[in-house]
Amino acid sequence: MSGGGAPKLEIDASGLQIAVLATTWHANITDGLLAGAERALKAAGNSEYEVWRVPGAFELPLAAKYAIEAGADVVIALGVVIRGDTPHFDYVCNAATDGLTRVQLDSGVPIGFGLLTVDTEQQALDRAGLPGSKEDKGAEAVEAAVLMARLKS
Repeated sequence: MSGGGAPKLEIDASGLQIAVLATTWHANITDGLLAGAERALKAAGNSEYEVWRVPGAFELPLAAKYAIEAGADVVIALGVVIRGDTPHFDYVCNAATDGLTRVQLDSGVPIGFGLLTVDTEQQALDRAGLPGSKEDKGAEAVEAAVLMARLKS
């Protein structure tokens, strides 16, 4: 698994206005990512974050822009896209990734990338921070984005 060497980052999220964006597709997986992000935020001293539900991964960049316009210091983008039989997967993954990158660079506001782009549902379950998961990508997205926010200040 690629995340086997991931560092455990010590972060301080206190005092930051944080928006957590979570897609609605594959709710069991996305809810696991959200739970991991929430655990990480609370452990880092922030229980004042806002959760924004968005339809799908394609909508994450615009939702991130809206959250930043509403005052977010940090945005966490969570969701999952599972490969199917059509090129739709490639279009959605590329649009979401490129859009989140653009919003982050244009605004200077860190965005934690917790969008799983996987071939199978099992791969997503392994990364979702659920009981039995090997990784917790929701928590990792929080750690990376908060660390970047602290680098700026």
